[in-house]
Amino acid sequence: MKIHYLDPTGPLLASESDALDLVGDAYGMDASVVVVPLARLHPDFFDLSTRIAGEFLQKLVNYRIRLVIEGDISPFTNISESLRAFVAESNRGSHVWFVPDRLSLHDRIATIQ
Repeated sequence: MKIHYLDPTGPLLASESDALDLVGDAYGMDASVVVVPLARLHPDFFDLSTRIAGEFLQKLVNYRIRLVIEGDISPFTNISESLRAFVAESNRGSHVWFVPDRLSLHDRIATIQ
């Protein structure tokens, strides 16, 4: 399984167009997993009422690219029950994962290989 790790510095990601750019990058690298550091996501991504997260994630799922959000999202989940439920449900699946750190990601990947 080839993984594309985004650099933690760079423009914030917040649109379907940004998601499609990630798909293109992943295909260009023959990667099946894209890891996005928390610092690269626009804060509105974690406000589910904006629908940014849903639209963003759906693009990657449609192209069968696994998305991993890496970092501590507890500041967001502590204030949003719906986000907490969304993260829990996503982590039960195989397409979108929220992990606190790289070690957790590697542990998770080991379970599916």
